[in-house]
Amino acid sequence: MTLPTAGFSFRVDAVDSSARCGEFTTPRATIKTPAFMPVGTQATVKALTPAEVASTGARIILANTYHLWLRPGAESIASHGGVVGFMKWPHALLTDSGGYQVFSLAKHRTIDDDGITFRSHLDGSLHRLTPEEAMRVQALLGSDVAMVLDECPPGDAPRKTIVDAMGRTTEWARRCLRTKPAEGQARFGIVQGGTEIDLRMAHLQTIAALDFDGVALGGFSVGEPPAQMYALLSEIAPAMPSDRPRYLMGVGTPTDLLRAVSSGIDLFDCVLPTRNARNGQALTWGGRVNLRQARHRDDESPLDARCDCAVCATHSRAYLRHLVKADEMLGPRLLSLHNLHFYGALMREAREMIRLGRLRAWVEATVAQMHEQDEVGD
Repeated sequence: MTLPTAGFSFRVDAVDSSARCGEFTTPRATIKTPAFMPVGTQATVKALTPAEVASTGARIILANTYHLWLRPGAESIASHGGVVGFMKWPHALLTDSGGYQVFSLAKHRTIDDDGITFRSHLDGSLHRLTPEEAMRVQALLGSDVAMVLDECPPGDAPRKTIVDAMGRTTEWARRCLRTKPAEGQARFGIVQGGTEIDLRMAHLQTIAALDFDGVALGGFSVGEPPAQMYALLSEIAPAMPSDRPRYLMGVGTPTDLLRAVSSGIDLFDCVLPTRNARNGQALTWGGRVNLRQARHRDDESPLDARCDCAVCATHSRAYLRHLVKADEMLGPRLLSLHNLHFYGALMREAREMIRLGRLRAWVEATVAQMHEQDEVGD
C-alpha cells in the first residue's frame, strides 16, 4: 500500500502464520522485510565503513538524534547534506527521537508534560527536547524515517509510571504529527505499556489510529525476562496494523529476532552485534563464540563454516583470537563485519522460510542449535 507520506510504500508478499515478508520502500531504498537495521549512533556504524555495512545486505541504518543533536549539532550535519551526506551512506536512514535516552540517561534528565531537559553527558550544559524540537532536529538530520518523541519507562516501573508514560507518549505523538513534516520524511508512532498486556493493547489502539507511516513497539528489552517479551509479542504484534511496517525497537539477540519475526515484526535495530564484537564475541549459526577462550588459540577453522562473509573466508579463529587478546583494532572491525553479515543472513533465511511456509520448524531448529553451542565465560 501507499503510506501517508509520498514516496513511501509497504507491501506484504507472503505470510506464514503470524510472520510475514515483504518490502518497505523509501525515496532512498527498498528494504526487504523482515530486516535488521545496524545502529550508527554517531553517524557511524562503529568500526565499519558505509561500504562495509552495505556489503552485509543492510539497506537501512539507524542514527541517534540525541547524540547528534549535541555533537556536532543538527545544523552542522544539515550543511553537509544530512546524515547520509555527512557519512556517505547511500541508502535509507531512520533516526530515533531521543526518547530512549529518557531511560538510558535517567540521571541526566528531568521530564515533564511539555518535554525533557537533559544535562549533557559531554559538558553538563542544559538542552530542552520537546516533540517539536525532536521533529525539527530529525528534519535537519534528513532521515527517511523520523520517530516520534516518547517516554520509555524502566522494565520494572510500577503501573502508574507506565500509565503516565503512555499518556505523555500519546500527547507527544499528536504534537509531532501537528509539526510540519520535513519533505520526503515518514514518521512512525511508538507504543508503550511496559509488560502489561492490557496497557500495551490499549496504547496500540490509540497510536495505530493516528496518521503514522509505521508503528513501533518501544520499551522492550529494558530489564524484562526474554520469555515474557516473547509472550507479549506473540499477542501484540499480530494486532499491529497489517498495512504498515511493524518495528520492534532496540531488540536484540538472534533468538529475539527470530521469535519476533515469528510474531509478525518487520524491522529491528540493536547495538548488540557490534557491541559484542568489541568484546570479542562472534555470533554464528552455531551460537555465540567467545574468542577470549583459550580453546581458540590454535584453531584454524573459520568462525562459522556456514558463513560466506569475507572474514570467515579469510581468517581463522586463532588469528581473530590473537587480535582480540592483543587489543588490535582490526579484531573488533572484523568481528563487527562478520556479526552484521550474520544478522543479514539470518533475516534473508527467515524471509525465505516465510515464503516456503516453513518458518516455525526452522526457527525452533535454529534457536536450539545456537543455544546448544553458545560459549560463555572466559
